Amino acid sequence: MTSPPRPLSLLRRVLAGTPLSGSRRAQRAVHRVLRALGRPQLAVWYHPAYRLPVPGLEGGTGSEPRRADFVAWYLVESGLLGIEDLREPDRASYRDIGRVHTPELLDSLWDARTLARVFATTPSDLVVDEVLKSLRLACGGTIAAAREALASGRPTLNLFGGFHHAEPSRAGGFCAINDVAIAVSVLRAEGFTGRIAVIDLDAHPPDGTAACLEGDPEVWIGSISGATWEAIRGVDETVLPRGSGDDVYLRTLSALLGRMPRVDLAFVLAGGDVLAGDRLGWLGLSLDGARERDERVAAALSGIGSVWLPAGGYHESSWRLLATTALVLSNSPMPGVPGRYDPLSRRFAEIARTLGREQLGDAMDDISFDDIAEALRIKSPRRQLLLGYYTSDGLELSLDRYGVLDHLRRLGYDDFRIALDTGHPGDRMRLWGKAGKKEHLLMEVSLEKRVVAGCDVLYVHWLTLRHPRSRFDDRRPRLPGQEVPGLGMAREASEMLVRMARRLHLAGVAFSPSHYHMAYAARHDGRFVEATREGEFQALVRDLAGMSLLDATRAVAEGRVLKNGQPYTWEATDMVAWLDRAKEEDDVIAAVMDATTFRVAPRSVAPKGA
Repeated sequence: MTSPPRPLSLLRRVLAGTPLSGSRRAQRAVHRVLRALGRPQLAVWYHPAYRLPVPGLEGGTGSEPRRADFVAWYLVESGLLGIEDLREPDRASYRDIGRVHTPELLDSLWDARTLARVFATTPSDLVVDEVLKSLRLACGGTIAAAREALASGRPTLNLFGGFHHAEPSRAGGFCAINDVAIAVSVLRAEGFTGRIAVIDLDAHPPDGTAACLEGDPEVWIGSISGATWEAIRGVDETVLPRGSGDDVYLRTLSALLGRMPRVDLAFVLAGGDVLAGDRLGWLGLSLDGARERDERVAAALSGIGSVWLPAGGYHESSWRLLATTALVLSNSPMPGVPGRYDPLSRRFAEIARTLGREQLGDAMDDISFDDIAEALRIKSPRRQLLLGYYTSDGLELSLDRYGVLDHLRRLGYDDFRIALDTGHPGDRMRLWGKAGKKEHLLMEVSLEKRVVAGCDVLYVHWLTLRHPRSRFDDRRPRLPGQEVPGLGMAREASEMLVRMARRLHLAGVAFSPSHYHMAYAARHDGRFVEATREGEFQALVRDLAGMSLLDATRAVAEGRVLKNGQPYTWEATDMVAWLDRAKEEDDVIAAVMDATTFRVAPRSVAPKGA
C-alpha cells in the first residue's frame, strides 16, 4: 500500500505549480505553510446570521441554509484561513438600500406576506426583523467586498449574496433586495466612475440586476443561463438547453468572456445551481466543470478587483462548489473539498471536545449529587438524569454551545426550559420555550440504550422538532406524521445524538423511520440494518431525486409510488448510524439497487390498494 504524501512533499509540488490532492491533515498543513510564507489571503465576508431563519426553505427547495456556515467552517479547518481572517459585515443602511429600491418596496418587506411570497413559505414561518437582518448583513458584506476589491485589485468573496431577481420596486425568486446593484450605487455615490462588469453565472437570468442598473451606461452584464422567461434588455445573455454539461458550458463561457469589455471592477455570481441534479437549475455541470468555470473567470479578471457571490444553489453539493470557488480565488492547489468531509459533524466534534462530564453530567470526581446527600444524611429528591448521565442544565448548555438556542431565538422563542422524565418508553427530554407569554413545546426525544444487530446503540423511540408559531398552508404543507411545522434543524438534532452516543461509548444511533422523509434526513450516515432494505431505499432516493422532499414523501405516504411497476408500501424498520463500524454488504446493496426501479404515478391514477 502506498503511504500518503507528507506535507513537505506536497508543498514542493505546490511550489512547482502541480495541482494535488491528499489527506485532510496534509492539505491543512500545506495551507498553513503557505499562509506562513505570506501568500496573500483571500478576503472573505461571513456572519452566522447569513443562515436565513426560514425553516421551510430546505425541504421545499432543496437548498442548504447552512451553506455559508459550512464553507466558513471548512476554510478555517482546512487552514486556508484563520478564524481571525473571516470578516464580519455591517448591516447595509436603509439609506444605501434606498439608492436602488423604492420606498414602497422597502415598506412592503416589513410585511411577512411579502417575504413569504419571496421565499415561497408561509407568513407564520417568518420573524420579519430576523430575515431582514440576514439580508442586510449580506448586502453589507457585498458593499464591503466591493470597496476592498476596488482598493486592492484582487478578488474578494462574500458567502451570502447575489440576489439578482430583485428589481427596484419588486422582490421575488428568493431575492428581496439586490445587493449587487446596491453596492454599485454606493460606489458611484462615493465617486467611482469606472467601467463595471456583472458576470452572472447563476443558472437563472439576471432580470432584477438588469432592471436596477439599466440607467448606468458603464455597467456591462453578461449571463449564461439554463432558463429564461423573456429577453432581458441590456444583457449579453446566452440561454443553454436543459442539461447542458461541462463542454458546451465552458465553450459558451469562453465566448462570453471574449466579448466582455475592459473593466475596472467585476461582480461574479458564481451560481451553485449549475450542477447536474440541482432542483431548480436545469443545467448539467460536474463539480470539476464548475471549478473550471471559476478558474477561467478568475484568469480573465487577473489584475482586476472582483467580488464573488454564491447566488442560487438547490443541490446538496452547492456548498462544496462555493468552497471550491474560495480555493480557486486563493490559488490553492487543492482540487476541492474531500468527498467524505462533513462540515456539521466536524464542527460538532470540535464543540463536543469543549464539554466534559463536569458540564454535562451530575458528577464531581464520580461522586453524584445523591451520594453527597446520602453522606450528609439529608433527604433529597432524586435528580432526573437522561440516560443516567445528562442533567437538564448540561443539556441546555449543549443546545446553547451547538447553536440550537440561538437559532430558536431567531425563530421567535426564548426563556427556555428543559424537563426530564423516564418510562415513555426510555428516558424523555422535552425543551420548552416562550413566544410572547405562552410556553411552547419545541423539542421532544425519547431515548434508551438497546441492542441492535448485536451492538449496544442509542435507540431513538421518537424525536419531534416543533415550530408551533408556524402554520401549514399550500406553501408549507404538512409532512406525514407532523402535528405542527418543523424547526428545520433535523441535521443538528441527529448530529447531537451521534455526539451523545460517542460520549456514552455506544456503537451508533438507531431508529425506525416511519416515513420516507425521516430516513432521507438520516441517509448520509444511517443505513437500514437489512442490506436488501438499504438497497431498496437507495434506489428510492435515486429515482425520486427530481422531486422536492415534500412531494416525494407525500407520494410515498399516499401510495403513489410503484416499485418495479407494483404498488410500494413504506416499511418502518431499524436504521442505524454506525459510529466506527465499516460499511458492509455493499455488493448486496448495489445488486438490489440495480434490480429496483421506482416511479411515481399521478394522483388521478394512484394504484389500487395504495
